[in-house]
Amino acid sequence: MLGLKNYGNSSSSSDSDEDASEEANIHLKPVADPTNSVAKTLAVCAAPEVIPHGAVAVPRVVDPSTKEVLYNPKYEELFTPVQGPEKPNQTNQERAAKNTLGGYLEKAHINAFQFENQRRTFHTYGYAMDPSTDETADGQSYVGDLQEAYNTDGKTVFESPKPKKKRKQEKNDCPEDIEGFLGPWGRYENEQSVAKPTDEEKAELDEILAKRHKRGRIPEDKPLEEKSILHIKDAVDYQGRSYLHAPHDVGVNLRSNVPPTKCFLPKAHIHTWQGHTKGISSIRWFPKTAHLLLSGSMDCRVKLWEVYGERRCIRTYFGHRQAIKDVGWNNKGTHFLSASYDRYIKLWDAETGDVVSRFTARKMPFCVKFHPDNGKQHLFVAGTSDKKIICWDTRSGDIVQEYDRHLGAVNTITFVDENRRFVTTSDDKSMRIWEWDIPVDMKYIADPTMHSMPAVTLAPNGKWLACQSLDNKIVIFSALNRFKMNRKKSFSGHMVSGYACNLDFSPDMSYLISGDGDGKCYIWDWKTTKMYKKWQAHEGVCISTLWHPHEPSKVVTAGWDGLLKFWD
Repeated sequence: MLGLKNYGNSSSSSDSDEDASEEANIHLKPVADPTNSVAKTLAVCAAPEVIPHGAVAVPRVVDPSTKEVLYNPKYEELFTPVQGPEKPNQTNQERAAKNTLGGYLEKAHINAFQFENQRRTFHTYGYAMDPSTDETADGQSYVGDLQEAYNTDGKTVFESPKPKKKRKQEKNDCPEDIEGFLGPWGRYENEQSVAKPTDEEKAELDEILAKRHKRGRIPEDKPLEEKSILHIKDAVDYQGRSYLHAPHDVGVNLRSNVPPTKCFLPKAHIHTWQGHTKGISSIRWFPKTAHLLLSGSMDCRVKLWEVYGERRCIRTYFGHRQAIKDVGWNNKGTHFLSASYDRYIKLWDAETGDVVSRFTARKMPFCVKFHPDNGKQHLFVAGTSDKKIICWDTRSGDIVQEYDRHLGAVNTITFVDENRRFVTTSDDKSMRIWEWDIPVDMKYIADPTMHSMPAVTLAPNGKWLACQSLDNKIVIFSALNRFKMNRKKSFSGHMVSGYACNLDFSPDMSYLISGDGDGKCYIWDWKTTKMYKKWQAHEGVCISTLWHPHEPSKVVTAGWDGLLKFWD
């Protein structure tokens, strides 16, 4: 500091003072004084620019996250390991440099035309150039169908492939040769003008034609000989009354018009009716009393069973060539109809077993039902496979009305509104409401969300229609006035997709019962739509369920295992 004090003030300082001041000048920096243009003021520089010895050998550190380098770094500087603490137990993949979550991404230039060219070539021919190889390589490699690539020399869709070899054709273009002139119609070499099948092909074609002819053949006009077998000895009682007369000594008033006050869930299996050799398709209670049970089966037979007493098979009716699709009683229970896949509907006398009359429209009947009014018991309607509902008169045997508006086979017919109207469902996923004897539907119900409904049941109070929908639900429609779907009531939980499982109400309308495709039987509460009970009823499909109209807890089920089961 002594040198600083005497700097520039005295020229007669000693030599030692000059040496000290020269050493101090190394750390001094002259600064212009704004107040004195002549004099100079010195300031202390605490960090002078000092070049250390061996500075060239010290590498500079490059931050890996930096995006711009302002000098030309060396290779060693760029690839120097990242300084700082390192996580232990890292794998090589975790230790590698990353700029994305999955790894290190480098931008590359891709020619848009070449990329689209190779993409279309791969989708058209099945091969494309391998992008991982160098373009300057002598041999180009491919990915995909290599054989096709070699056959076409790797041509792309924008390049014309090798021309295909054309078959040689006989030529005679000379117009003077009138008889031998061929023009463009010359024959090809080795062309066969007559194609004759071999013996094996001929036998196969004959078999196909025979099946096709058999399938399209109209059934014989002469029906099968009908007969019936009585299986019980006491066909009449001591008063001369037949088995159609309802018994009095069963503990239940079978002639009552009042349903049970309270119904209960069935708990036990009490009886099994055996006799059918194939699956059962339809079952019906005897009208009003329900002391007999009628069943139609795929073994072409109809059987009548006792519900009380010894629960025997009373009579078997033979008269169809093919499986029975549906059966239906008249109001008195003296006659019933049977509809079969042999295109015949037959009217039977239930007591004698004789066929009263036969009806056919050359089409398969899928459902059949008498008109419920007592004054119109001579009329019945049937839904057929040719989209029609046909009404017959049993007295004359003639067709008196046709309802032809559906677009698919008619599956169900249900009378509503005091039998003034009837509702039909079809394979066309629609529901139509008809006025009786007017062949134009008064209402057409179809919705994109609706499915086909092959089974429909009217509620005991006549206000609701329960429809088995093939989307594994039971949907409810109003049976009066607007016929609107009740969106709040929907019963699900069973599997009926593909099966026309019939359903039924309990007599007091507190429960809804249905079978399903797995052989189970389901019972729901009508008010809350909650499932109350389910059990395994049959081995195959449980196709039909009926609740006894006078018993509070008795239910009959029918399945494709050929059995009818009684539950209580």
